[in-house]
This record gives sequence, C-alpha cells and structure tokens, in this order.
Amino acid sequence: MKISFKAETKRDVVLHFFLVLCIGLILLLGFFYIYLPFTTNHNQTVTVPNLIGMSISEVETYLNERDLDYVIEDSVYKPDAKPLTVSAQFPYADGKVKKGRKIFISIYSLKPPIVKMPKLVGRSLVNAQTELENAGLRLGKVDYEPDIQQNAVLKQIFNGQPIAEGVDIPKGSKVDLVVADGLGQQEFDVPDLKGLTFDEADINVAGTGLQFGVIIYDPNAPDTPGTIIKQKPEPGNKIRAGSVIDVWVSGPDPKAGADIGDPAN
Repeated sequence: MKISFKAETKRDVVLHFFLVLCIGLILLLGFFYIYLPFTTNHNQTVTVPNLIGMSISEVETYLNERDLDYVIEDSVYKPDAKPLTVSAQFPYADGKVKKGRKIFISIYSLKPPIVKMPKLVGRSLVNAQTELENAGLRLGKVDYEPDIQQNAVLKQIFNGQPIAEGVDIPKGSKVDLVVADGLGQQEFDVPDLKGLTFDEADINVAGTGLQFGVIIYDPNAPDTPGTIIKQKPEPGNKIRAGSVIDVWVSGPDPKAGADIGDPAN
C-alpha cells in the first residue's frame, strides 16, 4: 500500500490542513499541560504564613520549615512597638506561592531616627501640635502660665529642660509645652507689697504674672527710702494675671527730673 502526502485533490488539501491543525493543537496542549507543569513544579505551592509581630529568629525558623525565604526590605520606628519584629510583609498572609519564594518584610527598628526640633514658641497650641506631628514628635504634658497671649506657647520642654529650635531629638519623643492662659483665665488676690523694698516688690510682682503701672516717689515719706508705702489696688481685692499695680515708693526718684504725681487724682 502506497501512502502519499501529495495533495492531488481538493479533499486532500482539506485533510492535510485538518491534520496539521490537530498536530499543532496536540503540541500546544502538551506544552501547557505536560511540559510547563513538569519544569516549573506546578501545584507545588505553599500558603504564605502571617509573619506580623514575629521576631527575626522566629521568622527564619518558621519559613525554613515551609521551604520559604525572606528579605528585610525596610525598617520603621514606632514608639510602642517591640523592636526587631515584623511590621509588614509581601506577599500577604494566606496567599499561595511556590516553594523557595522570598517573602519581603519590614521590621520595627531598634533605635528611633533623629529629627530636628521645630520652633513652637509663639505659635498657638493647635498649630504647635500640628508641627509636632509633622516632625514625627508627640505632644506631652501641657502646663499653663499667666500671660496675656491666650493659648500661645511660651516654652517647649524635653526631658524637663527647655529645648531650642533645630536641636536633634529622637523621633517619637514627647515634648512638653508651657502655654499662656490669657487674661481672663486666672484671677487671684492682690499681693501685699507695702513694707517691701522696691526690688523685693519687683520680684513678687513678676512671679505672679503682674506688672507695675505708675510708680510714684515721695521724698517726704518717713519710711526707709526705696520702701513701698502705698499701692493700688489694695490687698484683699481680686486681680487678673497680666494686670498692673500702681505703687508709691518712699524717697526721691532715682531718675533725675522725674515728676511726682498721684494716679488716684
């Protein structure tokens, strides 16, 4: 019997075309369903474990048991997190990967990075808090002091000491603030300045957030020169922080040519 591959009729052409098509289809299916699975270990996959919170030593042991590997891709700092533990991973947990696949992880760093202390003095409390957050710092304790600039930051403090703008500080640190409470925020008794020297009275007034108003010298007063002999308002009244106290001082005005007057008139 003689087999001929020569297409002598139209029917032979159709049969040859169909034969080539079948052979091509068989080769294509064999490539995808036999060759590729055999050469790429098809279906030999493992489930990606959840590594979040594990230490590096735990990750290494855990992945080795599952024929996986890892690469530390990044590190981040978080004040409340345990250092050298996994903070993120890719591929994510419960995904399917082939054996030998590398899992990319990020860990919490041991030491915080260093940032520059921003200038907060003179800013409002709200703006200061925003500046701290932008710098990677945290707001600590807020204390109030008498001052006419309500809610303005008067001092910025780190570890109990004032800290200047631009000083290096660990990221995530807490910064304490001293903030002005404003005129209407605090009211207290008028201090009794009578009998004090002017220097003693000056310290007393500054310590209570008050200030001197009119100062009148009386060269004819019998008291020791430089002693407070009268004040307005009188002790026993209420006064607000930032207010002024007028005083009368015994002795001549130390400034040559100073006029003597009475604010009560």
